[in-house]
Amino acid sequence: MVSGRLLALAALVVAPVQDTAFDPVSGYRIAAYRGVVPDPPPGVPQINAAAVAALGDRAVLIDVVPAEGAVRDTATGMWRLARPAVSIPRAHWFPEAGRGVPDPAIARWFLDGVRTLAAAQPRAPIVVFCLADCWMSWNAALRLRRAGYTQVRWFAEGSDGWRDLGRGLVPVAPYRATVRRR
Repeated sequence: MVSGRLLALAALVVAPVQDTAFDPVSGYRIAAYRGVVPDPPPGVPQINAAAVAALGDRAVLIDVVPAEGAVRDTATGMWRLARPAVSIPRAHWFPEAGRGVPDPAIARWFLDGVRTLAAAQPRAPIVVFCLADCWMSWNAALRLRRAGYTQVRWFAEGSDGWRDLGRGLVPVAPYRATVRRR
């Protein structure tokens, strides 16, 4: 009887633990978005702040910092922000697009917007960022890679790293595109 209990206890200790912060099917982070991100997304190279600065206007900068307390009007796609936001100069802000399971309308808005921006600069790398230690940029970079973009770069330090480099941040508004009715 004791040996049966020990075997059951040993099975619990040895059994793999599923990390509930990740969707087991998609692999996207779905909870606890702020935390150390140990590696770049599969197939997406990491880029640092100095390299982003060196690119200048030769990159498409995509910010996916969430808009805390903001509300997006589903009919118009317009955002009502709770407070002003700042980002890297020339960045295009797609709040909430880095969620593991974004609202379908936000996912479409994100992919449509990036498609438009990438078409305007077809050879430019797409640099995706958030804040330092933020899984949202990891999710968004992986989502773009899976959508077929091969020039995606993950800027792990994000706007925090930009500021730490001594660079300024500027006011930013959510990306605006024409509303498509489906």
